[in-house]
Amino acid sequence: MNLVGKNALVTAGSRGIGRAIATVLAARGASVVINYHQDRQAAESLVESITDAGGTAFAVRADLGDAADVGRLFSETTSALGGLDIVVNNIGINLVAPIAETDEADFDRTVAVNFKGSFLVMKHAAGLVSDNGRIVNISTGNTRVTMPFIGVYAGTKAAVEQLTFSLAKELGARDVTVNAVLPGLTDTDGLRPEIRENAQSIVQMTPLGRIGNPEDIAEVVAFLASDEARWITGQTIGASGGLS
Repeated sequence: MNLVGKNALVTAGSRGIGRAIATVLAARGASVVINYHQDRQAAESLVESITDAGGTAFAVRADLGDAADVGRLFSETTSALGGLDIVVNNIGINLVAPIAETDEADFDRTVAVNFKGSFLVMKHAAGLVSDNGRIVNISTGNTRVTMPFIGVYAGTKAAVEQLTFSLAKELGARDVTVNAVLPGLTDTDGLRPEIRENAQSIVQMTPLGRIGNPEDIAEVVAFLASDEARWITGQTIGASGGLS
């Protein structure tokens, strides 16, 4: 999975799954722009780590729920890299609440970031990614394995999957592939404490007998970003250790 000469943007790339994705893409040879919203220190430390290893990386701040910011993100990305071949659309804020008790402002913010933000990233990616390019959206295994209290979050991610299907057909004539990766339970600092405390019950439903780590997801994304995945598009690919 050689990505030498490819230019990649990873949104929400400073921490967790996004950080692992940016690291793996850079290790495969891609030049990477790491988008962050608030954690500038984490983004800059990742840039330093990649460049120290001989790679090329830049950090660009942008609020993915803001249309002007997303437009600026793509403008600065293409300016820094000279073009764009791979876009990893790793947007996601979690909303945990019973539907009957969900605050409307929290609902609006979750939809604005997860659904509208993903739409904005895909909109710009569709116009700027090179022919034979790659767009990889990060969804969630919760669209397949349902749980209480995350209906709004899962709903926004299901919407992202529908955009994936449609955009794959829109861009197929240019040999641009568009896919979604659905992570299962993954060990990041964003893992809810109550889930971490009860992780063993989820592990028991997972054939591979453990929870995932960010690198597990990143390797799937790197494959989809590579030429080896040229015949895969419009797909939702579970990366969950078989959790069901």
